[in-house]
Amino acid sequence: MPNWNLWHGCRKISAGCQNCYVYRIDGFHGKSDSFIVRRTADFSLPLKKDRSGNYKLTPDGGLVYTCMTSDFFIEDADLWRQEAWDIIKSRPDLDFCIVTKRITQAESRLPADWGEGYDNVTIACTVENNAAARLRLPVFNALPIKHRLIFCSPLLEQVELGEYLDGIDEVSIGGESGENARECRWEWIEEMFNTCREKGVPCYIHQLGAKFVKDGRTYRLPNRKVQHWQARKAQDLLESGYTDNK
Repeated sequence: MPNWNLWHGCRKISAGCQNCYVYRIDGFHGKSDSFIVRRTADFSLPLKKDRSGNYKLTPDGGLVYTCMTSDFFIEDADLWRQEAWDIIKSRPDLDFCIVTKRITQAESRLPADWGEGYDNVTIACTVENNAAARLRLPVFNALPIKHRLIFCSPLLEQVELGEYLDGIDEVSIGGESGENARECRWEWIEEMFNTCREKGVPCYIHQLGAKFVKDGRTYRLPNRKVQHWQARKAQDLLESGYTDNK
């Protein structure tokens, strides 16, 4: 899935940030200043065209994950954000998915013509545990947003989502990646999946994490491809109506 990383760098604000992949990847490349937010050379990427006049970024339209190496609503990017909104408006053929841990800062950073939300913007609120859910989801649900997702990633405990699912388009669940990953347990995923199903909200398991626990056994899955493959198997199992009593 194409990404548009218009600024890079972030500061850790909650438990889910402990093993942030941005810090991990920057560290691998010898960088130690991941907390500094910088505008990137790709800032105007959605507007760039090739010699034939076609957009370089998904010329046929589609989903674009936005600002995945920072947080779209981080205050350090206030000077650039209106220009970013203008770029988003200029590409109505794209669906820009903004994943954020800073939904409590979003209201004052929405554009003046936002209204009930842009048709081509999906906002995904990240919650890693119940503390984050109680803090962020009431704010998230009160904001005017046309397309909204909940990302439970990295999932650090079973999150009680039932009271927050009205108006949610999808819940996405993922365990933590990286060599220092904290555990993600099967029973958390199963319970949350069943809660979503009872509420009629689609639930997608995008990865199991590098340290996955099921039936008392810990599985080490350092390879992201394996995590995704196992997540697809878990998805199929839960969608089949599986329960531990069968």
